[in-house]
Amino acid sequence: MCTAVTYKTKDFYFGRTLDYDFSYVEEITVTPRNFVLHFRETKKMTEHFAMIGMAYVKDNYPLYYDAVNERGLCMAGLNFVGNAYYAKLQRNKINFAQFELIPYILGKCSSVNQAVSELKNINLADIRYSDDLPSAELHWIIADREKAVTVEYVKDGLKIYDNKAGVLTNNPTFDKQIFNLNNYIGLSSKDPKNSFSKKLGLKTYTRGMGGLGLPGDYTSQSRFVKATFIKLNSISGSSEDESVNQFFHILGSVAHPRGACIVGKDGYEITVYTSCCNADKGIYYYTTYENHRIAAVEMRKHNLNGDKLSKYPIGRKEDILYQNK
Repeated sequence: MCTAVTYKTKDFYFGRTLDYDFSYVEEITVTPRNFVLHFRETKKMTEHFAMIGMAYVKDNYPLYYDAVNERGLCMAGLNFVGNAYYAKLQRNKINFAQFELIPYILGKCSSVNQAVSELKNINLADIRYSDDLPSAELHWIIADREKAVTVEYVKDGLKIYDNKAGVLTNNPTFDKQIFNLNNYIGLSSKDPKNSFSKKLGLKTYTRGMGGLGLPGDYTSQSRFVKATFIKLNSISGSSEDESVNQFFHILGSVAHPRGACIVGKDGYEITVYTSCCNADKGIYYYTTYENHRIAAVEMRKHNLNGDKLSKYPIGRKEDILYQNK
């Protein structure tokens, strides 16, 4: 399972956790403007916006989990098992496989509004990457510094929701996630007042009681509530260090430690990586489960007019600063 959030101070930030019981060989991947993007059912793109993000690169093709393009448009795909629906090919629409959606939208669009217009002409078809790599069941968050939307392909067709929370997790469908927030209307970051009864001298006995009832479990619906509350009440300075630091704290509130969620006989769901991208500057920050030190790759330090992918393996070993050696 996963959680994605947006955050804005002076700059605009976008990122996510990838929570799963295993991982592929993910790498920070820069796709320059002239790298040829091939698609199964439509013509290739020989020129497009450059992008950076986390991807599993197979056969020299970037299978992006999340990414941002040079115009500041961001997109991430999150698990949506049981609800995602990919249709048969439709000749009256542009057909794409789910793994082609992020590179196509980020390659062509410079804003959320442009992406929404493009999506209305797209049929997300049931096309596997290969026999050994079936289609992941996903929905998506697309965001720029002005707005965010949630995109879901379900049996009833394409659904695009205005995402004012700037948060996405997994099931259920996004409209139900938003409605569920009504159950937490009384939460506050401030100390509560006694509205239980005037006849009882009830009072607070510890800090943080305004948030009493905030979910702390790892279900997608609870993570949506918690991430939304933390994000919308979050305060930080506007510098790069302060903004990035706060962003990782927001997503840290829903991170999965090994052992808290058992999968199958011997598996455990963990937060494989956490990302934070400065969408204005094209800087991709990340941490991994094994390495809490923040690492960064800057897209604009590359030749964005190139035609070859650039890949950076992610750190898998803790980097501890010993101060009294």
